Amino acid sequence: MLTHIPVGQTGSAEIVVAETHTAPFVGSGRVHVLATPVMINLMEAAALACVEALLPEGHQSLGIKLDVSHTAATPVGMRVTATARVVAVEGRRVVFAVEARDEKETVGEGVHERVVVNVSRFDERLAEKVAMIRR
Repeated sequence: MLTHIPVGQTGSAEIVVAETHTAPFVGSGRVHVLATPVMINLMEAAALACVEALLPEGHQSLGIKLDVSHTAATPVGMRVTATARVVAVEGRRVVFAVEARDEKETVGEGVHERVVVNVSRFDERLAEKVAMIRR
């Protein structure tokens, strides 16, 4: 199904770090620098930018695994760019090498995996799950 997604395909996403992107704001620490959850979100956005337009109609990708390190702090006001590069396509699963860089250095890197789902079938299974908790 995903043989048309080429290994090496890239995508990116970027932000300028604002107070709303800092660890105290998102509840992941006290230092006013880019929060790890925000960096991870940016990496996922880069992966989406990489492949979403290539998916068949009625399909989306969902994040299923993330293994990253956050190795350098980025202050408020500095731009951060995340990139995602397809390194493998295995059935419905797409594996990405991800990296985040600020204007000075690499601040995080790792591997991210997404699975491609048929949205209508996914929604049906989700509705069944919701119905279970309402019984």
